[in-house]
Amino acid sequence: MASLHTLANSFPGWVFFCCCCCLPLLLTSSLPLKGAPSAHHACRLRKIHFQQPYIRNRTYTLAKTASASDKDTDNRLIGQQLFANIRENNRCYMMKRVVELVVKDVLLTEVKSQYPYVDEVAQFLASLTSELSSCQFSGKTDHIEKNLEEMKNKMEQLGENGKTKAIGELDLLFDYMENACTDAPKKGGNKKKN
Repeated sequence: MASLHTLANSFPGWVFFCCCCCLPLLLTSSLPLKGAPSAHHACRLRKIHFQQPYIRNRTYTLAKTASASDKDTDNRLIGQQLFANIRENNRCYMMKRVVELVVKDVLLTEVKSQYPYVDEVAQFLASLTSELSSCQFSGKTDHIEKNLEEMKNKMEQLGENGKTKAIGELDLLFDYMENACTDAPKKGGNKKKN
């Protein structure tokens, strides 16, 4: 009985010690150090999104189908030029913006009825951008806007073939998005043969 009595008497002292000494240490140890880069999880996607064979096959099949109709082999919409003057930590944000543009200005237009799997691929890409909704650009967005504008202008200059080219490069878009937004980005982008 004496040991229970001792424990009961020491419990308030133990709680006081934990609240005053341990809790502040635990709280400050979980905060990032001043000047240390903090992880920007809002601009990260899980690798599993890109490892689903069903949607990967649908995306690549759609790209291959449209690519066969692409009359212009000199221009490229999706490529390293998108990352010109963009720091690596902002590349996922850049790809989010490119995907939003392709879904809205290409996949959700009249081309839906011309190619197989457009709805499924558009839904998949839209779900990725939705998951990246809180992904923000750090710094000035001048280069992002300039690169996006160049892509839009090139697509418009190509006329109807611009949309065909964008759909024909969905496999590249898929790969660039995976490389830029998953936890272990690969070095460089995948290259596509003309």
